[in-house]
Amino acid sequence: MKMPIRIDTILDSIADGVFTVDHDWRITSFNRAAEEITGVPRKDAVGQFCREVLKADVCDRQCVLRYTKETGREVVNRTVHIINARGQRLPVSISTAILKDETGQAIGAVETFRDISREEDLRKKLEEKYTFQDIVSKSHKMREIFDLLPDVAASTSTVLLQGESGTGKELFAQAIHNLSPRSRRPFVAVNCAALPDTLLEAELFGYKAGAFTDAKKDKPGRFKLADRGTLFLDEIGDISPALQVRLLRVLQEKIYEPLGGVESIRHDARVIAASNRDLQELVKEGRFREDLYYRINVLKLVLPPLRERMEDVPLLIDHFIRIFNALQDKSLQGVDDQALACLMAYHYPGNVRELENIIERAFILCKSGIIQRRDLPEFLRAGREDEVEPPDHTTFREVEAAFLINALKRNNGNRAQTARELGIHKSTLFRRIKALGIKEPRPGRS
Repeated sequence: MKMPIRIDTILDSIADGVFTVDHDWRITSFNRAAEEITGVPRKDAVGQFCREVLKADVCDRQCVLRYTKETGREVVNRTVHIINARGQRLPVSISTAILKDETGQAIGAVETFRDISREEDLRKKLEEKYTFQDIVSKSHKMREIFDLLPDVAASTSTVLLQGESGTGKELFAQAIHNLSPRSRRPFVAVNCAALPDTLLEAELFGYKAGAFTDAKKDKPGRFKLADRGTLFLDEIGDISPALQVRLLRVLQEKIYEPLGGVESIRHDARVIAASNRDLQELVKEGRFREDLYYRINVLKLVLPPLRERMEDVPLLIDHFIRIFNALQDKSLQGVDDQALACLMAYHYPGNVRELENIIERAFILCKSGIIQRRDLPEFLRAGREDEVEPPDHTTFREVEAAFLINALKRNNGNRAQTARELGIHKSTLFRRIKALGIKEPRPGRS
């Protein structure tokens, strides 16, 4: 005998929460998992407006059910936060669809949702593992630097940070300060390339009233402001030879005279210098004093460019999206595979700062809950003629294969060189090539 089908019995057997709404946004069904996740009994939920039961952070401004009803487009696995009956804020992954009757007429909408608290907790633990004083990385090169920072911070010696523009030199300087015994004192930063010599000298050492026109009263310099704290001299390679001489004396003797002053002032500022240029090369060219170079090069940290730690790109993308979500009160979920393929194929001459700007632009232009290829700048979407482009509706496996092929091409098929660029061991690269079935480009002559 044919048994009658009870839809509520089927829904109650599903692990995900499921509820339906009518055209007036009132809940018409509410399964057992929905009760367990929200803490709201079915009898209390049915007949209520869905926003009053779930209290989701998207209910008022970006209702996903309304989006699905108005556009006919389904939403799949979007993360939002609801408030349960105990007042706890829970992360859930939701999907929506139009609810139709036997004739195909829309009679409302259906939403499924899953508690992802455990996944969120795991993600946070991973973020903590890959985050050091606001610096995000899982690259072995960066981790080696992270391991050195506590010892560097504990000393009073001058530090030289060398790396391309946009690699985060000021973040590292701030991290050293925060870890040091001077952390409760000021961290003062000066961009030496942003000021002409006379203004830079006044900024660093201060001046006395009457030292020059418009100097109506004494002004303390950055060395004074950073007393017992840390002074960060960014782009130190751009200062003039004359100022190099004076700075050398200040670092050696720990004293300076303000402009227009006659008395020496002793300072106790720990100096961290940074440059995007190779100071050793500048010394060879006669453009930077050798004695000053050795004075600031007591502890030297070389920050790798982003193209040498591409494994950090997805991590940084997620990091920036979370920041922009908080700043702009949005809830974008990330980037799709097509967009990620474009972002992974780029070399980032502007490093982490450039990636941040790209994500901020895409964040502003994004019309859906996830950044897509169309939201990226044209130069990223266009790609290069010799690069492999992942197909439409690509999988992550296809994205990874395209990324590795392009990396191999950039290095003329040289596995060891490719592995160094990607920051992985060459045996790991070989395993991924084999697992993905990649046909390697022939090594070029070098």
